[in-house]
Amino acid sequence: MLTTRDAIQKLLDKEQKVLQMGGAKAVEKQKSGGKLTARERLDLLFDPGTFRELDMFVEHRCDNFGMEKIEIPSDGVITGHGLVDGRPVFAFSQDFTSRGGSLGEMHAAKICKIMDMALKSGVPLVGIQDSGGARIQEGVDSLKGYGDIFFRNSRASGVIPQITAIMGPCAGGAVYSPAMTDFVFMVKKTSFMFITGPDVIRAVTGEETTQEELGGAMTHNSKSGNAHFACENDEDAIQQIKLLLSFLPGNNMEDPPRAESGDDPWRLCPNLDSIIPDNPKESYSMHEVIRTVLDDGQFFEPHLYYAQNIIVGFGRLNGRVVGVVANQPKVLAGCLDIDASDKATRFIRFCDAFNIPMLTFVDVPGYLPGRDQEWNGIIRHGAKLLWCYSEATVPKLTVVTRKDYGGSYIAMSSRHLGADMVFAWPSAEIAVMGAQGAANIIFRKEIQTAEDQNAKRAELIATYEEEFNNPYVAASRGYIDAVILPSETRKRLIDALEILSSKSESLPPKKHGNIPS
Repeated sequence: MLTTRDAIQKLLDKEQKVLQMGGAKAVEKQKSGGKLTARERLDLLFDPGTFRELDMFVEHRCDNFGMEKIEIPSDGVITGHGLVDGRPVFAFSQDFTSRGGSLGEMHAAKICKIMDMALKSGVPLVGIQDSGGARIQEGVDSLKGYGDIFFRNSRASGVIPQITAIMGPCAGGAVYSPAMTDFVFMVKKTSFMFITGPDVIRAVTGEETTQEELGGAMTHNSKSGNAHFACENDEDAIQQIKLLLSFLPGNNMEDPPRAESGDDPWRLCPNLDSIIPDNPKESYSMHEVIRTVLDDGQFFEPHLYYAQNIIVGFGRLNGRVVGVVANQPKVLAGCLDIDASDKATRFIRFCDAFNIPMLTFVDVPGYLPGRDQEWNGIIRHGAKLLWCYSEATVPKLTVVTRKDYGGSYIAMSSRHLGADMVFAWPSAEIAVMGAQGAANIIFRKEIQTAEDQNAKRAELIATYEEEFNNPYVAASRGYIDAVILPSETRKRLIDALEILSSKSESLPPKKHGNIPS
């Protein structure tokens, strides 16, 4: 029988063995590739001394193909909880140094246990993926493990924030869990995500491609939209995750954390009085508008490289977190298209799920025309934007800066989709379409019968602009609550957000809606 001292020493020895992960050689290989180890990543994420590891001594139970002779420390994944900036967070981190971080029965069980605890506790979950995929030796047990994780991703969605960091390979079935979480971070040059790799694609289709081109960080940030952030290295990714968490509540029953700011809530923004060009064909940066209005100019932007004709992100107004959606006139003139609609709707649904008020800046000439857009489903994708703004019950504020035409006027958080307060700048143009197109239709006969058709057309376009391409017709109907000076935008939005902070609205009882796909 062991003495107490011997028992304690045995525990310390076992811990020390597990802490060595896959061994010095495997750890050195991990670091030489520019990657941190699974444990170093968790140390960076959590406040010093607060991480508490669970299931350190879990072992696999596989005895196929000689696996009974193979030890895998912690079964290739570290799980636990701690504090991030003083707030509780659960996390798991796959250990590529231990059998490639492959997922087997017990590996998955550890992740599922953490997910269950996070859901019951109402605490955010961060998952750090760095895995070669399913542990083939465990066969269908590995597939079961993936399915168990996906099931929990679905159940936790909209209840707790789920954040994924891809910090190595993520292939095959492993890719679906990140896709089901709220935000995905990838690291340039060292992280990859794809269902089938370059070798399989070459064998099946004959296409030549590389891991980076097929599923690297910039590919998924700029082309597929599967990832929201492209980070320079592991350290950068962890810091950005922590910043994201600072904007989010712990769960759907809480409000997002309010932060004190030294930024005067009533300050004017004089640069906005001259930001709109006199020439309607010229563009300006909506980023400047957003940063000018928000506290301290701080704006945290997911999907920076994807569907850049629309902007989404987080900021604060007088310390209160807001989710921002804005057309970007510098890209495609701010038109809505398939990708922009998808990008905005997912963000709106996230904000609504977690009690984050919505702020929408509008400068949109319409939906992007074209055969490819129509064939690829702009109708159903565009309808999602209408759906999500209508469904959202958080406070919704809208500012129309310039163009706001046709169906896109409705879609961009108009009064008719439930916006609580809608403001317009004097430069706003709210109409069915632009003056030139409208005049050509409405005054077709007058133009055709005129001696000088070009002069008549120009005269009638100017008349239409004067009478209809302004914010005052909509304001006369009560569709615009106030036409404001651009320089007063910040203080008017803060006033509105404060008065709406106690807003309470609920949807009709139903299992769920059937959102257009």
